[in-house]
Order: sequence, then structure tokens, then C-alpha cells
Amino acid sequence: MSTHQLYTTDPGDSVWQVPATGSARFSWEYDEGRARLLALYQKGKDKQWDGATRIAWDLEVEPYDPLGTPDDVLTLYGTRHWAKMSERDKGDLRRHYTAWQFSQFLHGEQGAMVCAARIVEAVPDLDAKFYSATQTMDEARHAEIYSRFLHEKIGMLYPVNDNLRGLLGDTLRDSRWDMPYLGMQVLIEGLALAAFGMIRDTTDKPLPKQILAYVMQDEARHVAFGRMALRDYYKQLTDAELREREEFVIEGCYLMRDRLRGVEVLENFGIPKAEAAELSEQSEFLHLFRKLLFSRIVPCVKDIGLWGERLQKAYLDMGVFDMGDSNLDLLMAQDEEIAEALDRERFAQEERQRVAEVEAAIADGA
Repeated sequence: MSTHQLYTTDPGDSVWQVPATGSARFSWEYDEGRARLLALYQKGKDKQWDGATRIAWDLEVEPYDPLGTPDDVLTLYGTRHWAKMSERDKGDLRRHYTAWQFSQFLHGEQGAMVCAARIVEAVPDLDAKFYSATQTMDEARHAEIYSRFLHEKIGMLYPVNDNLRGLLGDTLRDSRWDMPYLGMQVLIEGLALAAFGMIRDTTDKPLPKQILAYVMQDEARHVAFGRMALRDYYKQLTDAELREREEFVIEGCYLMRDRLRGVEVLENFGIPKAEAAELSEQSEFLHLFRKLLFSRIVPCVKDIGLWGERLQKAYLDMGVFDMGDSNLDLLMAQDEEIAEALDRERFAQEERQRVAEVEAAIADGA
């Protein structure tokens, strides 16, 4: 079945063309590189995995409750619309929200793949090119996995959100080689990591938990890569150049914050756009969700040296300024451990099942 047939609304042309500028840069220096980036490159090679085999795709998913979402976190809960909904309608709402969330994850991963490829092309240092090449493969794997989950388990997709499209376009159209780092590694990847983590830590459904845990294991390396490369580069920039990057971050953060409302879902349930936006803004869960989503971005922005007065005021306005002191290294270590613990648990369970099967066969033979 064509993906177009699974979209809730017409996504438009199958191909989105973004005119790009900038230079492709070659480096003839093959002997030296930053030890930290080369170590990350080695880790990127060591940690490659196959989404077709590492993930247990045979696990069943209930499409009308894919994540085990409680009633009270749904935007319509407690409204006049909720009172009129049947249990099937409520299940359909859960399905749509999951399709919307994971569709944005899918579109963001494709954007990350394209941006990583742009970094390989444009960054001047060979060590950064090496690592970006491994990230491009990672992002291709993530897009493959989210696409499979949506096609096989949910049976529904949403088009790319306008604000996500806008940030991707701005990132790719900028000719400066550091902007794909800033737009993708810091903003989009940082926000995605926080969103993935919230779902990973709250869902009781094993398949989406696996998917998110394994993807986050990769994404933590990607954010570390962006931090290393930009921290080194931004030390060399003038105050005016740093202000330009801070303006980009401010605009991008507002765009990403406004993206996270799911108004498109409510519109598909017959609620006018203005009312859908108002209901979303009134949701206490959405306010908490938005704030937590910046838990990875704010400390990263501060760490790379973008912490001017206007940027700090923007984060105060968003209510996320205090997240600047979060420990990113600890968060990434936790992401790594959660994925490895999930592997250990799964493989131990499979071993127990094999032992039980062998013992049963022996008993039958006796």
C-alpha cells in the first residue's frame, strides 16, 4: 500500500525540494584529528545495529491504545467533546495521537539524515566528516524503524508539521557549515530526545519502549557530537556572529514549542482549528510536556557558549531557564544504560524460553 493512502490528510507532493547553498569541503589532512571526536566515531562504528533483528517486531500492538495512554493526558479529557465520545472514539483518539507523534519522529529522522549528510559535505575537519557518516547511517535506520512501526502497527501517518518543516528548511538553506549542527544536533535532536524519553519512561507497551530506547542510545551520541564540534568552533566567533546563532536558536525554540500541540489531531475529529488550539493551550499536561521537552536543549545551548542576555530572556519567557544546569552527561549515560538493560532482559528471557522448550522436548521424548 502506498504511504500516501495512510496519511490522514494530503501531504502534497511526494518530494519536498529545499534549495541549498554552501560549499562542499575536502580535507587532505588524514593523519590528525581530535581524540574526542575520533573516539566518538569509533563508538559510532561499534554501536551499529540492525533494526530488523534487534527489535522484536512480532510483538503485538493494540492500534487503539498503542502506548497505554491514560485518559487524563488526552487534550479532550474533561471537555464537552469527551463526554460525547464512545469508547471506540477514545481509542481512535489515542491511535491518532500516536500516529501524529511518531509521524513527526519519522519526518524529523529523515531531516536528521539529510542534515548529517550535509555535515559530511560541508564541515572542514575530517574527524567530523567521519563521525557524521556514521550518524547518517543511524538516522536512516531510525527513519526505517519509525516508518515500519507506523505502517505495520498503527496503519496511519500524519504529514510533517508546518513548524518542523520550517525549522528543517531554515537549517538546510543556511550556507554556514555549522548551522546543520545547530539546527539538527542541538535543537531538533535535543527536543526529540526529550520527547522519546518521556514516552519511553511512561509507556507499558514493550515494542514502542524497545524502539525508543534503542533510538535514544544512538541519539545521545549525536548530541554529544554536536556539543564537541560547536563548543570548539564557537570559541572562535565574534560577539556579532554568536548573536546571529542565538537569534536562530531563539526562533527555532519558539517554533518547536509551538509545534507540540497536536492541533492537527483535533481537527481530524471535527474540532475547528481555533478551538483546537485553545483546548491544547489549556491542557496542563501539554504545559508540563513542553517544559520537559527543553530539558536537553537548554543545557546544550549553554554548554556550547550561546548564552547571551536575549537568549536567557527567551528561556525565562518559556519557563525553561532553570534547565540550563541539567547534567547532560548523566542523562546520556542513563540513555545508554536503559538500552543495554533492555537488551539484557530480553535476551535472558529468550534464553529461559529456549531452555524451557528443550526441557519440554526431553520430557515428551521420555
